[in-house]
Amino acid sequence: MFDIQEELKKLPAKPGVYLMHNDKDEIIYVGKAIKLCNRVRQYFQDSRNLSVKIQHMVQNVAYFEYIITDSELEALVLESNLIKEHRPKYNTMLKDDKNYPYIKVTTNEDYPRIVLARKMKQDGCKYYGPYTSAGAVNDTIELLRKIFRIRTCARKLPRDIGKDRPCLYYQIKQCNAPCQGYISKEDYGKQIDQAIGFLNGNYKDVARDLKEKMEAASSQLEFEQAMEYRDLLKSIQKIMDRQKINTQGFEDRDMIAMAKDEKDAVVSIFFVRQGKLLGREHFHMELNEETQDGAILGAFVKQFYAGTPYLPSEIFLEYPIEDMDTIEKWLGKKRGGRVRLYVPVRGTKHRMIEMAKENAKNVLRMDRDKLKREEKRTIGAVHEIERLLGIRGLDRMEAFDISNISGFQTVASMVVFEKGKARRQDYRKFRLKTIEGPDDYASMEEVLTRRFLHGKKELEDLQKEGKDENLGSFTKFPNLILMDGGKGQVNVAERVLSRLNLQIPVCGMVKDDNHRTRGLYYHNEEILFPRNSEAFLLVTRIQDEAHRFAIEYHRSLRGKGQVHSVLDDIKGVGPKRRKALMRYFKDLSEIRKATPEELLKVPGMNRTTAEKIYSFFHSSQA
Repeated sequence: MFDIQEELKKLPAKPGVYLMHNDKDEIIYVGKAIKLCNRVRQYFQDSRNLSVKIQHMVQNVAYFEYIITDSELEALVLESNLIKEHRPKYNTMLKDDKNYPYIKVTTNEDYPRIVLARKMKQDGCKYYGPYTSAGAVNDTIELLRKIFRIRTCARKLPRDIGKDRPCLYYQIKQCNAPCQGYISKEDYGKQIDQAIGFLNGNYKDVARDLKEKMEAASSQLEFEQAMEYRDLLKSIQKIMDRQKINTQGFEDRDMIAMAKDEKDAVVSIFFVRQGKLLGREHFHMELNEETQDGAILGAFVKQFYAGTPYLPSEIFLEYPIEDMDTIEKWLGKKRGGRVRLYVPVRGTKHRMIEMAKENAKNVLRMDRDKLKREEKRTIGAVHEIERLLGIRGLDRMEAFDISNISGFQTVASMVVFEKGKARRQDYRKFRLKTIEGPDDYASMEEVLTRRFLHGKKELEDLQKEGKDENLGSFTKFPNLILMDGGKGQVNVAERVLSRLNLQIPVCGMVKDDNHRTRGLYYHNEEILFPRNSEAFLLVTRIQDEAHRFAIEYHRSLRGKGQVHSVLDDIKGVGPKRRKALMRYFKDLSEIRKATPEELLKVPGMNRTTAEKIYSFFHSSQA
């Protein structure tokens, strides 16, 4: 169990972002802090100073997690990213679309400019930021224009060269007037390259050059010029904190770093999607003979990416690992596109690796026991189930449940657990197409047939197109199927799998007279597991989750008043066409048996919709 008071004692006095979760693992609040220890503790102390909304939020907090950043600025931008990504229930005041300013270098132009931008676009330009202050961005842009003599006008060059006289910036020696052709495209490009180097963090060369010019002007008694160089130097020193929560491009990449001691290691992986840091995970690894950092990281990369359905195009590592070329080829084949492994040694990417390492150190120092407990209740429980059933390689489990009210509007749920954790993005709902009345066995047969036929067809289509097999919604098959019931449901599942020529173990989740999970029905015998064992607790969670998901779906349909007709599921059939169908055929079973030609006799029916209705009732796919 997550002990909030104990975890509060472990909070670091560092800037970062905290995420509050409810008992369903949903993120319900995201906030930032200059000092995490002070800010998070405030929620769980005297509630008199908290708003009613926040008090209600605190009552629903089951546990919290946090991400350490290097500055308050980084925490602010990361908070914004996470709120837009997860839309937490209690972040209503922060759910705006405020856009932080960027510095934009228009490298898609022959003579680039440096301007303020409110959004990053895929327009061939370079973006730096985001920053929290538009004033600071404007100060930085002005500084760059002064130092590198970058044009400010929006003239179309070289088309408009010589069409108008040079502006005031040329007169005060802050622009070399490319609009007049006074500087070549190549020389102007060198100035832009220097400005980009500055934005990438290369301040020292610019500061050294300005200092030399200041001293030279001073020695020649050109004090006004020397004062100008001095002011530019001061501006560089006051330039805003750089941050690394967002990157210049729109890349998808993972950043992986590690912390370890004599016995344990924690690997931290940061997920950057579309150029924004959107989350991170930590993994505990037990050390053995392979105590070299590269060996530990290499083992993690192979294990983690063997099971994950999504692969980014770039993976940045703290240390080089063995067989990087071979691993790149393996990952590229798995992704269906090139994957590159890098070990950054400087710049923004290296700083992000350092941030990942700092978070890994914190987890190793403070959350080691919690991480081990979490591993025991997930991976440990999976291993227990493997031993009980005598199977190996158990990674993905799918559980199915049927829900109806006296057979009225039967629905089914499919929940997925990978490595002992719920994988909610893979959950699926089914509305029964062919079964009428409370026939759970026939309903389950339809659901399983639709699920696996759909998966096989998706797989065939992706293979024909040469695409990654994990791109389909049903293509990843389970290593174990769990049925909500005993022998009867297991027999139904095995019959479907045999018909489809699939070899997947099937278990029934058996309950006692008090409706509590007591064991698994496997290979015609009931396997009991010790009560309160991790295997028992995991199977109970899976069974409860499958039941909850089915009930919620059924309830949502009833609440929307949609339980009256399966015709609502057919694209192109609205209320008027549904009424016309029922008036003509009188009964749903007659519509189910009708041919496209018979359906065309319905007033207002067209061939496209008729064929969709026919296909809906005669297709075995999901």
